[in-house]
Amino acid sequence: MKQQELAWWRGAVIYQIYPRSFGDANQDGIGDLPGITAKLPYVAALGVDAIWLSPFFKSPMKDFGYDVSDYCDVDPLFGTLEDFRKLVDVAHDLGLKVMIDQVLSHTSDEHPWFEESRVSRDNPKADWYVWADPKPDGTPPNNWLSIFGGCAWQWESRRQQYYLHNFLVSQPDLNFHNPDVITHLLETVKFWLDLGVDGFRLDTVNFYLHDRQLRDNPPLSAGDSKSLGVPGTNPYSMQKHRYDISQPENIGFLKTLRTLLDQYEGITTVGEIGDDNPLQLMAEYTSGNDKLHMAYTFDLLNVHRSPGYVASVIEKIEGAINDGWACWALSNHDVVRCISRWGEGEADQMAYGKVLLALLTSLRGSVCLYQGEELGLQEAEIPFDKIQDPYGIPFWPEYKGRDGCRTPMPWMSEAGNAGFSSAEPWLPVDDRHYPLAVDRQEHDSNSMLAHYRRYLHWRKAHPALISGELSDVFSNTQGLRFVRHSDGERVLVAVNLSDTPMTIALPEGNWQALSGHGFTFSVANGEVTLPPYQAAFCNHENG
Repeated sequence: MKQQELAWWRGAVIYQIYPRSFGDANQDGIGDLPGITAKLPYVAALGVDAIWLSPFFKSPMKDFGYDVSDYCDVDPLFGTLEDFRKLVDVAHDLGLKVMIDQVLSHTSDEHPWFEESRVSRDNPKADWYVWADPKPDGTPPNNWLSIFGGCAWQWESRRQQYYLHNFLVSQPDLNFHNPDVITHLLETVKFWLDLGVDGFRLDTVNFYLHDRQLRDNPPLSAGDSKSLGVPGTNPYSMQKHRYDISQPENIGFLKTLRTLLDQYEGITTVGEIGDDNPLQLMAEYTSGNDKLHMAYTFDLLNVHRSPGYVASVIEKIEGAINDGWACWALSNHDVVRCISRWGEGEADQMAYGKVLLALLTSLRGSVCLYQGEELGLQEAEIPFDKIQDPYGIPFWPEYKGRDGCRTPMPWMSEAGNAGFSSAEPWLPVDDRHYPLAVDRQEHDSNSMLAHYRRYLHWRKAHPALISGELSDVFSNTQGLRFVRHSDGERVLVAVNLSDTPMTIALPEGNWQALSGHGFTFSVANGEVTLPPYQAAFCNHENG
């Protein structure tokens, strides 16, 4: 296999599918693997390179699959292993790579490993999870907090000890200081590699190891950066996470994992990094070609959106990442959809969403798109009595959880539940999503969906936008400009993120307008002029 084919992930566009909400083949109100398989031709037609499936493993579903009770089987809710094999075959026939979520940092409390570990202090799996004695007064061993609210330690009366859970009480953390844990986790990774997957999205990749001494986290001081993606109403944001996550030993595990992955051709990984200093960690985790292939942070998944902020993120990562590789996203299953989060108050949200696609896919790195982003779906409004997310309930109403971005895909504008299912879906379809359904947008050449298809196919013909270097970053109050360049091609990218026309100077040289991408702009006298919410692409005639 050619080196270019092995590195298919460099600059790839990866389409994230949330299985509960994509396609419901058995009409029980919850999406499933056969439902995804039936919709794969739609995904391939977008012009993306791969799919990423959120968890579909056996699970009690207290955190909707991110609490795994069997790493090597499909939950009956989603189908069978044979359904998964068929999905992989169909995807590959359509030219799509398949990536799956791996939730290695923790399991469900119903996983057989934990059920054995919690019984006593001297059983074979007694040290497979993070256990600690209480302080003399019976309180938890330190001040670590759970992202989902409250203390990160839960008492187990049988062992007379606390166990660590960075998320739900029902998601105990595995002990990565134990070599047996690593051995067994790698076996589960190999299981899916042997089934033909092309890569893994690694959930909470910097949470694997903890400080052996269990030292208290210091408080967040004025001026300190706090973990992005955590609402300010959550006390987790009041600590500097020095000891509970992002430990130096994590590098060793990532190298061990990479050694396994390199035994297979064309495999990739993308790690999710939630940290106080995520861009630096992204650079560390992806450098050297011996750890992660790529990683993403929450720097563009939060509320900050000014051109100056985006430019500063680009410059920070370009200054740190060296031979590493980023993966960028504006939406996913954990955050408010970008067209609502960033587009609130914009004069034309759909036009704004189109220019965001140009920005996202022109950055140096790979790209994750989240299902429904190509339709311009807004964050759904979910009444409190319909909320499912265990993260949202305790922080309501200041933080409403993640259900608003997880509602069913609208396939048919005139059908019940937007054609997702004939049964009542696990989350309701927002009334505003019906007019944005796939069947309506497919017949509108000006729709968001048509724009995504046109633009993503156009991008494939420009190597500089896929794997080229990035330089000449400039921003103003309306938008930003930078240059992507590779052997033989030099492409200027400018985006106007505002509702008024923008004129911005071109770098020195002879720049010619590129066409076919679906945007409108003009070039004259060393400047490019963009109408509101438009992007410009220019080619340097000398390459």
